[in-house]
Amino acid sequence: MCRNIKVLYNFDPPATDHEIRGAALQFVRKVSGFTKPSKANEEVFNRAVEEVAAAARALLGSLVTTAEPRDREVEAQRARARALQRFGPPEHDAHAEAHLRGEAHSHGPHPEPAPG
Repeated sequence: MCRNIKVLYNFDPPATDHEIRGAALQFVRKVSGFTKPSKANEEVFNRAVEEVAAAARALLGSLVTTAEPRDREVEAQRARARALQRFGPPEHDAHAEAHLRGEAHSHGPHPEPAPG
């Protein structure tokens, strides 16, 4: 599971529904301990994701600030620079690249690397 959920507040353009739902999904995964719930828990898990997403949307819509909105590209460049400093140049790894771009993604089974 992802260890952190990205800041969604005060960006230009504002956070999308996809980003808000992705953060809600990560939160519910972390709290529940499930990456993917069983059939018995699927309905309540999905309902929790939607409720957390609704609460996040309400929060983001209600917060006020006098600070200038953050630029997504500048923040993405900063994150890439931190990752490069921390981990070195990335190999071609779609999972790591999704982390660097802050995209929602799965932590399911990964394909075996090609031999050679």
